[in-house]
Amino acid sequence: MIHELPPDFPHKPPRGYRYRLIRRNVSTISIWTVRNPGFVYNNANDIWCIWGFYNTKKGCYYAPINSTKQGDQVDVNNTTPYTAMQLKLTPLELAFV
Repeated sequence: MIHELPPDFPHKPPRGYRYRLIRRNVSTISIWTVRNPGFVYNNANDIWCIWGFYNTKKGCYYAPINSTKQGDQVDVNNTTPYTAMQLKLTPLELAFV
């Protein structure tokens, strides 16, 4: 397990969350948001949700397709503390962002 976020990672974990990094292969790490305490249905165990992926050789971030498959490259400045997934907003919705 890796203990340090990439140096250009701009987010602080949201209140009640922390980030956890797991090496997937030589050049890729997965970044997870972890919430504790969890919910009643899981005996208050940690809840893990994939934030995204980081390629250590290229120094770039990728949105997740699911917890094991990385998607398209993203600009880390267009991500949120909760996810690297990109929002598909209409022009009207963009006017209110």
